[in-house]
Amino acid sequence: MQPEHQIRADFDRETIVVYQAYSDQIADPALRNGRFVEPFSFNRMTWIKPSFLWLMHSSNWAQKSGQERILAIRIRRAGWYSALAKGVLTAFDPRAHRSKDEWADAFASARVHVQWDPERNMRGAALQHGSIQVGISRDLIREYNEDWITEIKDLSPTVAKMRSLIRSGDVKAAAKHLPPERPYPILPALGRHLVL
Repeated sequence: MQPEHQIRADFDRETIVVYQAYSDQIADPALRNGRFVEPFSFNRMTWIKPSFLWLMHSSNWAQKSGQERILAIRIRRAGWYSALAKGVLTAFDPRAHRSKDEWADAFASARVHVQWDPERNMRGAALQHGSIQVGISRDLIREYNEDWITEIKDLSPTVAKMRSLIRSGDVKAAAKHLPPERPYPILPALGRHLVL
């Protein structure tokens, strides 16, 4: 049985893969430049997710308007750690904060938001364990874009193939295309405020 809160991701010694869904207008120049460029907005929070299947559920397998392109963004683990260290949960949890007032004060000034949502299976059903989302504020987006990102890949063709296989009833064949995700090691110092 999976722990209630556990980060699972595709990662190596130096980097971790997170996923985002965008329109062609944002995805194409990002892929050409290896970084996000206009019309990507640097003035609002951007959410990154290490769970491929959570993003498939959220984007309806790349069929929602403005989310037709699925990007795998490889970022430096140092940047990911920095984001987690700055993170404040989007809802009060007594395991992370002593009081609602303490949480509200921390949240109001947070540069990174952290949210746990139910993980999803191949068919989109909610599972009992959580999937982490990390929201990077506009104060940090340029650092994310310029310093953390090492590579951007377009997974849209693979997603289309998987979507077709699932529609035809061959979930097992679709699952063969899933990115590898395994438990991500977290330093004990991060455990309490992220309820890990």
